Parts: sequence; C-alpha cells; structure tokens
Amino acid sequence: MAGIDMRSSAFNDHAYIARRYAYEGENVSPPLTWSGAPDDAAELVLLCEDPDAPSGTFAHWVVVGIDPRSEGVEAGQCPPGGTELVNGYGERGWGGPHPPPGDEAHRYFFRLYALSEPCVLPDAPSADQVHEAVEKRELADGTLVGMYQR
Repeated sequence: MAGIDMRSSAFNDHAYIARRYAYEGENVSPPLTWSGAPDDAAELVLLCEDPDAPSGTFAHWVVVGIDPRSEGVEAGQCPPGGTELVNGYGERGWGGPHPPPGDEAHRYFFRLYALSEPCVLPDAPSADQVHEAVEKRELADGTLVGMYQR
C-alpha cells in the first residue's frame, strides 16, 4: 500500500504536542501537511485518536470529505473541503489532548487515509467505526504521532 507523508510544523513525529493544542490549552487543532495521496483518490479522511485513553481508543478529530488534491491544513482550521464530525467529547471538530492527571504520556495518532470512494460515517463515530469504514476503500495512508502529558 502506498504511503502518505504527514508532518506538522508544531511537533515532530513522536515528539510532544504543545499545550496550545491541548483541550485545557487553547484547544486549537495543529497545522498539518501531507503529500503522496494517489491521483485516483476520491477523498481523504483524517482521524486523530488516543489509544491510551482509560476508556479505550478516543476519537479527538474526525474529518471526512477532504479534497484529495489538498496538501494540508493550517492551525485551527478544517481541512479543505472537509466536514468535521463529532469527537469523543461530544463536540464537533477538534478536541485536543486531555489525558488524566498523573497518567504517563499518551500517544495521539494523526492518520490520513486516501480512499477510492467516499465513506459514510455516523455523525459521532468511534475510532473503530472510522477504521472499519476506511478499511475496504483505502488506497494509501499516513501517520504522524504526537505525545502529550498533563
């Protein structure tokens, strides 16, 4: 499977995410850039998830319908053409890192999927529902991991 290169000017892969992007900070989505989406992709889907959450994998950001020709998103913005769904906090859009006090650093996986056809998700999908929906349509993907600890 082809790979999409994902980066952020706010943090390096497996490095700490600044408090500005955290739920208790300014709760601003971080800037992201990507390249390598296949030319025949119908849409991109972005998922940010925390697999270390005490209640199971937590969806922090789910965006569908992203323009497959786009190359990124600025801080605090919705990716081009995208529709932000309801996150694990019950809010539409980005919900930043917010691990329980005293927990070791949590990992935040920013996953971008290039799909052969649009996927349909409920308005408030779980991370598992996103994975299931993209599985059969996935042409390429990319991952960027950020860390956060309160």
